[in-house]
Amino acid sequence: MSESKSIPLCVDLDGTLVKLDTLHQALFLLLRREPAAIFKIPGWLLKGKAHLKDQVMQRVELDAAVLPYNTPLLDHLRKERAEGRSLILATASNYRTANAVADHLGLFDEVLASNEESNLRHNRKLEAIQARFPRFGYAGNDEADFPLWDAAEEVILANPSPGAAKNYAVAADHIFLEQKKCSRCFIRAMRPQQWLKNLLVFTPMLLAHRFTEVQSIVQSTLAFFAFSFAASSIYVLNDLFDLSADQHHPRKRKRPFASGDLPIITGAMLTPLLVLISLGLCWFLPLNFLYVLLTYYVITTVYSWRLKQMPVADVLTLAVLFAWRIVAGSIATETPASGWFIEFSIFLFLSLAIVKRTSELKEIQDRGDEGRAGRERGYTVDDLPLLLGFGTAAGYIAILVFTMYLSSEKVVELYTYPQLLWIFCPLLLYWITRVWHLAWRGQIDDDPLAFAARDVQTYVLGAIGLAALLYAI
Repeated sequence: MSESKSIPLCVDLDGTLVKLDTLHQALFLLLRREPAAIFKIPGWLLKGKAHLKDQVMQRVELDAAVLPYNTPLLDHLRKERAEGRSLILATASNYRTANAVADHLGLFDEVLASNEESNLRHNRKLEAIQARFPRFGYAGNDEADFPLWDAAEEVILANPSPGAAKNYAVAADHIFLEQKKCSRCFIRAMRPQQWLKNLLVFTPMLLAHRFTEVQSIVQSTLAFFAFSFAASSIYVLNDLFDLSADQHHPRKRKRPFASGDLPIITGAMLTPLLVLISLGLCWFLPLNFLYVLLTYYVITTVYSWRLKQMPVADVLTLAVLFAWRIVAGSIATETPASGWFIEFSIFLFLSLAIVKRTSELKEIQDRGDEGRAGRERGYTVDDLPLLLGFGTAAGYIAILVFTMYLSSEKVVELYTYPQLLWIFCPLLLYWITRVWHLAWRGQIDDDPLAFAARDVQTYVLGAIGLAALLYAI
């Protein structure tokens, strides 16, 4: 056995063995389950960080099996363990979390962790380690580990912070990296692909044939970005509150926060920043637009906290939120919104919202994890035939509303060749029927709009419809 392997290797948990801060994740999980706990947290913190950690971990439990581990480091530890080396989990995390991780991995001979009285961080961790092991190696990731690396005989860096990399990279025996580029994760966390939904704010201006007016274009564009930044702030906040649930999902666990590729504290700062940008854009729009945006925040927040777990209420809320974007575009450009188009949108997006739920249930059914559906959304696999009926009916009613709009006097006033607009009826019938056919087969992921954005047939149908619309004018 080499000299380094004859000494125990002490391994940090947060940011090192696990790519995120477990206390931050636990705090958001606690607030998700007990929103009133936000008033208790300051009092716990006044009694010290150790007390805060202990109180939080008394109330929530993280699933060690799905935490985002640093895979290269974990592989190294398994190799060291197989060669007979003693491994110690030395962490400032609460002992409940540390013991859960140690029990799950089965690699560590001993656990040194924080309790209610002592926060095992920085020099306190060094004292605890030296009291047990005069000689040791240490694996860490940030500035709090500097004293331990200075005292250690073996230096291991895992996803090091800039300061840690600058000061210890040269002296390090091993460096284990497993994080994606922060800038790319930053953009992914904002989900710009979901901004496509906000293109609806342009529809009142377009349907009123005001698309040649510079002021209308500018106002619609400002409204688009205001809604987009607002939506991104809510997506980020939801991802933070849903961290633990996302880590159990085969696809959502790859999201920037759930995977540990983006620090949780970054998301906590990003959310208010996006809100401020969104509200700042309202300065250049009519005052009523601000009220519409604030209402959107309220409805979306209520949806995120409660309504998305309530069957039927969840999809109806999504449909209303889509129609609300049309109202926002109408107010931003001071263009009266078509009642026919709002009704059409409500039914169409109700159908697509139900497609989303159907796709989620199909995926769960295929994996055989039917209990998770009820825990997350309140639906069960037995509801699939009912959702099929609701969703297809809503889609076809949307087309019926559209045909009634085509028969109205408003169309005759706006279009030179209004009869050309009837081409939209077979196009919409084909598209909605196809979407539902694919959803029932489980061939659409849980977001039908994301499917539409990459579907060639959707683009072909859209091009035909656009050509007919332009010629009809």
